[in-house]
Amino acid sequence: MHHANQAADQDQKSLRLSIDSKAKVKIGNLSRGGKDRTKESRKADDHDTEIKAVVVPFGILDVLGNALTIFFGQSHETSDFIVDCLESWWHDNAHQHPDVEELAINLDNGPSVQSHRTQFIRRMVEFSHKTGLRIVLIYYPPYHSKYNPIERCWAALENYWDGAILSTVDTAVQWATNMQWKGSAPVIHLVEKVYEKGISVGQEVLEELQQ
Repeated sequence: MHHANQAADQDQKSLRLSIDSKAKVKIGNLSRGGKDRTKESRKADDHDTEIKAVVVPFGILDVLGNALTIFFGQSHETSDFIVDCLESWWHDNAHQHPDVEELAINLDNGPSVQSHRTQFIRRMVEFSHKTGLRIVLIYYPPYHSKYNPIERCWAALENYWDGAILSTVDTAVQWATNMQWKGSAPVIHLVEKVYEKGISVGQEVLEELQQ
């Protein structure tokens, strides 16, 4: 893995990204521990029974550029959600990388991005064909996902909004917008699309795609 990362970083035609989803965030007048840093502290409900919504933060970090983008999904973390976010990210950032021919992507073995996940592999192959990019998936071994660079971004976000009452989705988005990563604010997107779980393709299709 170290050699793959190093090779990508030294190749001007390769761009290394680190991606991952953070644990789902409950939205409501709920206690999250920590100290509320707002001027007018609010009292959380005694019991976490009034959950208004749940958001799924998905992050994309340009590792060498230290540029962070966070997508907030509002349904399920699925392969389609993740690849849609990647496609959106590339659409917005391709002009900054005119010489890039390859995306080297650091990721863990989460259920939505595993190498045997048929829909994920299918969507990544389609993404490659659509953009003309080579896609290199660099997986962290089991129990080593903490070394994925994006994890430091999640720690920074958690530390920043620790104690805040995320009473609405907009509140959560605003907190994320105001955080800093390496001296810059992240780019934030709120994803409205609803994603269905359980979408897959046949094993024969996967074998064909992996050739």
